[in-house]
Amino acid sequence: MANPHLTQAKNAKNDEFYTQYQDIEKEINAYIEYNPNVFKDKTIFLPCDDPEWSNFTKYFAQNFEKYKLKKLISTSYAIESKKYKGGYQTTLFEKRSPKFDKQKTRVKGKIFTITKDKTGDNRINIDDLDWQYLEGDGDFRSKEVKKLRDEADIIITNPPFSLFREFLFWIVGEKKQFLIIGNMNAITYKEVFPLIKENKMWLGATGNGSDMVFGVPEGAEVAEEDRQKAARLGYVGNYTRLGNSCWFTNIDHGRRHKPIPLMTMSDNLKYNKKMKDKKSYDKYDNYDAIEVSFTDAIPSDYKGVMGVPISFLDKYSPEQFEIVGEMVSTQKDKFNFGYPYINKKKVYARILIKHKKIKGRK
Repeated sequence: MANPHLTQAKNAKNDEFYTQYQDIEKEINAYIEYNPNVFKDKTIFLPCDDPEWSNFTKYFAQNFEKYKLKKLISTSYAIESKKYKGGYQTTLFEKRSPKFDKQKTRVKGKIFTITKDKTGDNRINIDDLDWQYLEGDGDFRSKEVKKLRDEADIIITNPPFSLFREFLFWIVGEKKQFLIIGNMNAITYKEVFPLIKENKMWLGATGNGSDMVFGVPEGAEVAEEDRQKAARLGYVGNYTRLGNSCWFTNIDHGRRHKPIPLMTMSDNLKYNKKMKDKKSYDKYDNYDAIEVSFTDAIPSDYKGVMGVPISFLDKYSPEQFEIVGEMVSTQKDKFNFGYPYINKKKVYARILIKHKKIKGRK
């Protein structure tokens, strides 16, 4: 089922969502904990980033030395290429620079880079950012930005939601490591699901499917409900809440290797409160699998195929389970077997899984 708030954003082209610093920090820490050298000697590229406003650039600039980066590159779209409704404020950072050009700022994107201690204070941080105008408007599909992509080892950003599929394949086709934010429902896209199934992409370590709060530009349209929810979480002003956001990545982290603790089928039916009043697991009318409506109700001893919610992927361990396919729409294909039905009633989209066979165990 589509997230109405993300759908509204897509329709209105309100694609400017600024990720909170602490959300970036929390996610990146998971990769550092798993592999302290994950970013060592790497060139990190942050496209679609609007560096003056974005916390991605600030975060990696401030941690340049800590993570032993080789180079940081960040690019933004030109003002006139932005699709959101509302005004745009040129930053004082740009206006006070001798490079500032009143005409270029409207039609040219910008590139920010860090490679060395530019200020001479014997440390590398955000003060060492160098910037200039791009030749074009900063669109990630341009030859200019593609060249920067090709130079990078890792691509990290919050891309425009309306261009998520295109942006993902702009990265995957070049076999780059990446960490990007998108709509969790993207899991079910026919172009995306095979990457999940084949273990070429997985969910990040934090915040998946929860209330992520994003900053928005002055004048951007925000549903009052989402503005209020953001305010209740401590963000008052130009903020919105997107409850179905998640991180997508192909960078390893420890959480994805933690098996889910499970009970047997009989114990779930007896003790799991979510299975209250059930005498058995339901089966689908149109596929040979059982329905498991809650991840913590997956039976440890069932050898066949099970249908689980999309949110299961937040706890998915490739060592514990094999992904068989999905049941998400009437548009059947190699991995999608049609909407799931139980007693002639349609059920929400499901991921089909089964337990992995462990060597030496029958």
